[in-house]
Amino acid sequence: VANEGGKHWTVNEVRALIRIWSDKNIQQQLEGTVRNKRIFEQVAARLQKFGIDRDWKQCRTKYKNLKHEYKSVKSAQDSGSTSKSMKFFNELDAILGHCTMEQASKSDNDESERPSEWTEAKSGKDSIG
Repeated sequence: VANEGGKHWTVNEVRALIRIWSDKNIQQQLEGTVRNKRIFEQVAARLQKFGIDRDWKQCRTKYKNLKHEYKSVKSAQDSGSTSKSMKFFNELDAILGHCTMEQASKSDNDESERPSEWTEAKSGKDSIG
């Protein structure tokens, strides 16, 4: 699939993008935001260090495409189909596979913990005042 820039991504370029994407710091930033231009500017700057000339829009488009492709392959596998596959599935599974599990359990924990934290904070303030 041609990107906005019109230049296909090479295997090495995609590998470099995935390597940067697998950085925990980048993952956390991407998880927490929709307006992610600044993050992809960082990604593009890091690709530049590998000698890869891509702008933030190209990086974001490739990221979205990879993520979408991964999800469709993953859901096909979950439904028992083995006909769907993709080149970087294992690399992406290492990033996204555990990510979605962690997020699911994390959000469950957050919801169950929050009310008790709030009540603790309130009772703490009350006893001080």
